[in-house]
Amino acid sequence: MKSSTQATLALALGTLLTAAALPAAAQDMKSGGHDMMAGKEKCFGVAMKAKNDCKAGAGTTCAGTAKKDYQGNAWKYVPAGTCEKTASPTSPTGFGQLAAFTEKA
Repeated sequence: MKSSTQATLALALGTLLTAAALPAAAQDMKSGGHDMMAGKEKCFGVAMKAKNDCKAGAGTTCAGTAKKDYQGNAWKYVPAGTCEKTASPTSPTGFGQLAAFTEKA
């Protein structure tokens, strides 16, 4: 009986410590020294079908929702400073854009 009580207490303590650490880990990803998106920018019109990083216009939710290649309202993270140098055949300029756009015909 004593060992099951100790195991239950250890499990509860481990769960509590894990839950307490989650918000701090999430904050580190957003800001601070561990920002995973540092040095990246959103680039519209360069994602392939179903390969976008997040929301692709009205009626979509997040990653993998682009309906076609080079969709003007779908984006991917690219190294900062490279978006407007990345080819996008549907873009009015022929290159990725920093904001959503309507694809040229």
